[in-house]
Formats: sequence, structure tokens, C-alpha cells
Amino acid sequence: MRKILAAVSVVAMTGFVTGAHAVVNLTAETASPTSAPGVSVVAFAEAAAKHNVADMQVTTGQTLTNSVQNVAEGKSDIAAAPFVLPFLMSRAVGPYAKLGKEKGAELTSNLAVLYTYRIACQGLYAYDSSSFPGYDGIKDATIFNGPPRGAALTNARDLVRLVTGLEEKKDYTGVQVNWGQAVKTIQDGSADAFVLPMSFPDGRMTAALSSGDMTIWSMPITAFNGEQFGKFTKRPGTVAVTLPINEMGWKSGVSIVSEDDNFRCPGTVGGEIVNTSMSFDTAKGLTKAFLDSLDDIKAKAPFMANSWHGETDIALTDMCGLNPLKYHPGAVAAWEEAGYSIPDCAK
Repeated sequence: MRKILAAVSVVAMTGFVTGAHAVVNLTAETASPTSAPGVSVVAFAEAAAKHNVADMQVTTGQTLTNSVQNVAEGKSDIAAAPFVLPFLMSRAVGPYAKLGKEKGAELTSNLAVLYTYRIACQGLYAYDSSSFPGYDGIKDATIFNGPPRGAALTNARDLVRLVTGLEEKKDYTGVQVNWGQAVKTIQDGSADAFVLPMSFPDGRMTAALSSGDMTIWSMPITAFNGEQFGKFTKRPGTVAVTLPINEMGWKSGVSIVSEDDNFRCPGTVGGEIVNTSMSFDTAKGLTKAFLDSLDDIKAKAPFMANSWHGETDIALTDMCGLNPLKYHPGAVAAWEEAGYSIPDCAK
């Protein structure tokens, strides 16, 4: 199900603009409104309205694989994008295989970044009532692992393979539904366990806790420190995340299984992307509005404060290297005028 927030509604809801006329009207696409990309884009729209830069019509609940392609093709102005998706598009592999290498590379060259953040960490969890044993229980189980097409599904399959060596269809059954049906699918018993992107604390899990307590399993240390996972984190948009359990934000209803006091997971990094045809002034104004509103944006949801908004260190942004995207020149100007340093390799 699609949820659309009309541009005028974003302005009216926030009460930030009265009688002001924004410079441009833009369209934006993002994932579930309770996810880091969803909250980020909606908060970004509010910031753009507050600073009289743009009115955004935000469509939530989208599969970001499609959203990235829509921005590249000029069908949408802004999208949340896990950085693995432009990488896959540039090589015409995975969900973009039908594009062909030439078309995939051409479309990817149309994309630029305004700012980055950690979208989520991939993890395994289940209701305590299911008595699911963790990664050892995936064999022959039914696992809800994301939408039918997208980075979350790819990452979920990869996490299971890296930890257990198991493959979907051959070793276990995968269930895929669009994000708008995710909480219902978690609750309805159609899957034994869930391998999904999580924030800390996670909005989907919080909503689903009304049906019972849950357990989350940390990635085993041996697999986390292994050669295969090391290679996996070299893929654009993927970083190794170690987070103290006491910083995950859960106060009740959730137990963490780990070999020590830390939770380990593959983190998905991405950001808000635009078409390179966006004007310098618009990209700069949007990025400045984001930077000027960082405190407000980080306060929009419990997990936003530790989602790495406002970071430029490539160890956290995963810009450069195999990532085919660069910052929009207008964004670079806004970051640097605000006193941040942007690596040359990301310009």
C-alpha cells in the first residue's frame, strides 16, 4: 500500500511556513514511514519547507530498487538509496540485470548524493512464543526476509548465507511482502522468524511487540570476523557495525542473544540521492536546509540520533571506493560552507 504525503500537507502539518512560497516543487520516494529512510525523507521535506527551499510530495512505502531507478530516469526528484543499489545498477546485475551494462552505467551516472546515513542493520529475530533457536533454526524454516525486490531482500539472503551457508529455496523458504504489510506479516504467524533491516530501537519491531516479546540474535563473532564477511563489507553501502547492547534503545519486550555485551550486524549505508540535472542552487539549498535542521531531524524518532546523519567520514558514509556515486556539487558547497570536510574522492 502506498502512503502519499502531499507537499502542502507537509507544510501544514509542521506549521513551519505561513504564507511563504517555496522555490520549487519536488517529488520524493522513500521506504516505510517508520524506517530510517522514511523518517529521514519526511523530516527532510519538513526542513526544506521550513527554510523555504522546496515543497516535497513524499511517497512512502516504496521499494527503493524502483525509487533509485526512478530518480536516475528523471521520474522522481529525490529518493532514499542504499548505496548497494546504484552499484548494482552500474553493473546491471541483481535487480537491474534486465537493463544491460550500457544502460545501467548510463543511468547510474545520472545520480548524485546530498547527504548520507546508516539506513539499518540486518538482523535475525523471532517471537519468544515460537521457541526459535536462532541461526541454527533457519534450516527448513520459513523466513520473512523483506519486500519482493530490493536491497533488504538481497542483504537478508546474504546474511543467512554468510552465517549459515544456507540458500533460500534450497534450504529454507522465504516470504516476501511489500513494506506496507511488514508488521502484519510479522504478527500473522506466516513466518517462523524474520531477517530484516533494523534500527535501534526499530519501529517495525516496536509495533509488532503488541503480539508478544521478541529475541534478536547478534551475528556470531566467528562469522563477523571471518574472511567472507570481510569481503562482503567491501561492497558499496555495507559496513560492519558493532554496537553495545545497552545502546540499542530497548527498555522492555526484547532480549538480545550475543556472545558478549555487543550486538554485531552488517550495516546498510545510503543517503538521499537526486538526479545530476538538479540545479546547483536547489541542491545547495536542500543540503543547507538539512544541515541547519540536524537537531530537529535527529529528534524525529528514537533511532535517528544514532543513524549517522551529518557524518562525512568515509568509514561511516561508505562514499569513495567501489561506490559509483559522488556528492552533488551544490551539496559539496553547502557542506563546506557549514565547516565540514568532504573527501576529494567523493566530490
